[in-house]
Amino acid sequence: MKILLLGKNGQVGWELQRSLAPLGEVIALDSKSQELCGDLNNLQGLTDTVRSVAPDIIVNAAAHTAVDRAENEADLARTINALAPAMLAQEAKRCNAWLIHYSTDYVFDGSGDKPWLETDKTGPLNVYGKTKLEGEQFIHMSGCRHLIFRTSWVYGARGGNFARTMLRLAQERDSLSIIDDQIGAPTGADLLADITAHAIRAAQLKPELAGLYHLVAAGETSWHGYASFVIDYAQRAGLSMWITPEDVHPVPTSAFPTAAKRPLNSRLDTTKLQNAFGLHLPHWQAGVTRMLTEILEK
Repeated sequence: MKILLLGKNGQVGWELQRSLAPLGEVIALDSKSQELCGDLNNLQGLTDTVRSVAPDIIVNAAAHTAVDRAENEADLARTINALAPAMLAQEAKRCNAWLIHYSTDYVFDGSGDKPWLETDKTGPLNVYGKTKLEGEQFIHMSGCRHLIFRTSWVYGARGGNFARTMLRLAQERDSLSIIDDQIGAPTGADLLADITAHAIRAAQLKPELAGLYHLVAAGETSWHGYASFVIDYAQRAGLSMWITPEDVHPVPTSAFPTAAKRPLNSRLDTTKLQNAFGLHLPHWQAGVTRMLTEILEK
């Protein structure tokens, strides 16, 4: 089996190189790849790549994820988040390949306090959310065999992330003000990658599993709760810091104005995914603990 992976050096793409390897030959590309085009802003180059590789599975882990910058780069965001997935879906349909794609809770308006279902009405608040929703719609309309995973608050042990930022600031400042009215579930890139591989194998055996799924770690917290957990763990692990969890102060979203409006409710209901694929999703704290252990031991 041949797998074309796009976005190989992103947080999820990096983990996918590991999780997909047992399934078949992985051709992993990013926007700077030379021999084959992995740049989602180059639609003709991507088309040529898919036709050259002739994959059995296309995994698109690339996206325009700079949420605030997207407000001033709407055309670029739409090309990468909507038009490129549309083209990949068309090519997947043409060569009878599966398309695996990642989307976001930002397709919703963030209202209420209940976890969003796959069937709930969408209503994105910003350009990023709008373009990601359009990408989903193009894939669905193409008729190709696909799995779309909506996720949120993704982190990886490799590269920058929220936890690393909190640890750095805890060593530089004597207090922190962190948003407490946005609620979601920190979700590890490794978890996304492992479940993707499992889902691909299951869907190959049962094509009726194709469709849209919500995929996040279990439980919920605020950014303030996330930061407090990180600082508490680091303190107990012996990291020298200026602050303690009591010095992490909760503030509303309005305290930090941004170009793009953020949804307050990023909860996603994962019942459909767990039932369809027979999975148990670990609590967000388990993944963050593992990530922190890896960071602090270096």
